[in-house]
Amino acid sequence: MAARRALHFVFKVGDRGRSARFYRELLGMRVLRHEEFEEGCKASCNGPYDGKWSKTMVGYGPEDNHFVAELTYNYGIGEYRLGNDFLGITLVSSQAVSNAKKMGWPLKEVTPGLFETEAPGGYKFYLEDKEQLKQDPVLKVALGVSDLQKSVNYWSDLLGMKIYEKDEKKQRALLGYADNQCKLELKTVGGAVDHGTAFGRIAFSCAKEELPNIEALMKKENQKILTPLVSLDTPGKATVQVIILADPDGHEICFVGDEAFRDLSKVDPNGDKLLDDAMAADNSDQWFAARKMKKVSA
Repeated sequence: MAARRALHFVFKVGDRGRSARFYRELLGMRVLRHEEFEEGCKASCNGPYDGKWSKTMVGYGPEDNHFVAELTYNYGIGEYRLGNDFLGITLVSSQAVSNAKKMGWPLKEVTPGLFETEAPGGYKFYLEDKEQLKQDPVLKVALGVSDLQKSVNYWSDLLGMKIYEKDEKKQRALLGYADNQCKLELKTVGGAVDHGTAFGRIAFSCAKEELPNIEALMKKENQKILTPLVSLDTPGKATVQVIILADPDGHEICFVGDEAFRDLSKVDPNGDKLLDDAMAADNSDQWFAARKMKKVSA
């Protein structure tokens, strides 16, 4: 399992401009690559929508050794309903705390030196007010679960994650594939997990030859497979193989073949320009406004 890597978390964004400002100017991430698509993804990367959409990968460094955010934007949708499934991403950056204060972005100190803020759309980020780490500053992604032991069993026994911490009293557990990777924190939410329409997806890579084995194991254990093993094309870039799973609470999990993904995920020096050009050419807000209509709220 040591070869498995935590890759990214997928967010649906309704306001691409404000989202880009948050991730670039407040968090201090950079655009690693930007891609536009004319129709929905075969693995529902952009959710259950079949129209034009875009994908923007943002992070503190190359996807080869950093956990990043994937921002998916559906042109006709202005906002999504949050559930209690995504509980936040924790990262280390005193610069991000300083940026938020300068920008007048709402910040709340939840414990000494730890600040809570929200990305557009309501996604929570927790910022440790310390000097940004030379390695990946993104420490963990927290997801809500209804039954901690059941979820820990799934992620450790079936998906091979190491259990780093488990606290029955606080009903939380910390898991991961390697010490130097972003961790997964599972926390009970005191009831059923509601994914809303903003539901995200967490992605990992593994050796390509492992993908059929993961699929076979999930079938054998009667676990949910949302998208059986499939090849996904990106115009002008590598084709990758993925399988999409769902854990006991319906959290979406993507496993992708590592070799092709490393090719696909090379940093594009034109990423910022491609995003800015796409936002400048996007007249969808004006189109809706001219017709006195609002974009769909999913």
